Amino acid sequence: MKFSQSTVLAFAATALAAPSATTKEQPRQAAVGCASAVTLDASTNVWKKYTLHANKFYRDEVTAAVSALSDSSLASAAAKLADVGSFLWLDTIENIGKLEPALQDVPCDHILGLVIYDLPGRDCAAKASNGELKVGEISRYKSEYIDKVVSILKDHPKTAFALVIEPDSLPNLVTNSDLQTCKDSAAGYRDGVAYALKQLNLPNVVMYIDAGHGGWLGWDANLKPGAQELAKAYTAAGKPKQVRGIATNVAGWNAWDLSPGEFSKASDAKYNACQNEKTYVTTFGAALKTAGMPNHAIVDTGRNAVTGLRKEWGNWCNVKGAGFGVRPTATTGTELADAFVWVKPGGESDGTSDSSANRFDSFCGKEDAFQPSPEAGQWNQVYFEELIKNAKPAF
Repeated sequence: MKFSQSTVLAFAATALAAPSATTKEQPRQAAVGCASAVTLDASTNVWKKYTLHANKFYRDEVTAAVSALSDSSLASAAAKLADVGSFLWLDTIENIGKLEPALQDVPCDHILGLVIYDLPGRDCAAKASNGELKVGEISRYKSEYIDKVVSILKDHPKTAFALVIEPDSLPNLVTNSDLQTCKDSAAGYRDGVAYALKQLNLPNVVMYIDAGHGGWLGWDANLKPGAQELAKAYTAAGKPKQVRGIATNVAGWNAWDLSPGEFSKASDAKYNACQNEKTYVTTFGAALKTAGMPNHAIVDTGRNAVTGLRKEWGNWCNVKGAGFGVRPTATTGTELADAFVWVKPGGESDGTSDSSANRFDSFCGKEDAFQPSPEAGQWNQVYFEELIKNAKPAF
């Protein structure tokens, strides 16, 4: 997963999260589901009741990574990652097969996080995470992807689910509308997101539409069109009641409340008042309210513990020196921010640094990008170890 950035506007600053209130890692539990059907009230903050589940697939990756460590102190710290809740990425039709196994150990007080991420022409402004479905294959997206996910969620009414809907998609239509690839993908993005929101509007589900981050839609010129783009999808879906708002900083590096921002001294910083994600959630939230859409947010703090690492605001790929950030918690200090969550599985690559690869993106070859790095989604052991060493708060 990567962040496509505007080819029209320059990027100014945010930065990476300083430690704040966090939830102590909880041991894994074996109990499955609830005694009766779950009903989530999306007009409330469900994270105050539910804990983000530590899904088995990331736990397995962490367990394998720990076994490869010879440093006992580092291994002890790394092992704790297995009990930190994170989202499961359903980024291909095949990976829907992970959903049933992931459901087998979710206790009643946990919520399983899922990333819905397989639009036709996915990631139209970059190459690292191009998807399996071609532009125009919207019928496959609906019938082979969304409908299958919906069927499984309906079969498990006693489990709570939190969904992040299609990272990068709608923000790309705001800032990269000049690219032919994004022009070609636009209709499918809008149709697909609306269809996903409508079909996934189930009682045991709460949904957050991806809204990029403060360095993307937080620019003064992007706030209103960004909010309108998301609100149009919400309206086209029939204003589903299980939509709570937005997800920000997914797989990103921006600080929650660092002030001044990481790039606040840049010459164009005056054009972006959203110098951290806290300001972005509040500012974009107001624009969403005006546009007629729910505006609460979850914020990815999975890798944003260290500031001052990027050479430019828009650099998104495997940033060197990054560290695991604040653990998932509903204690954010801001009413519009429901929770800090870990959406991106730390240790999985954002994209390959091999310039000869078909999916090589130049952002993954930049000076501030960790190298060597494998293809997007593949495990990078050395980078994982750096994330642990640089974690704030420390493990």
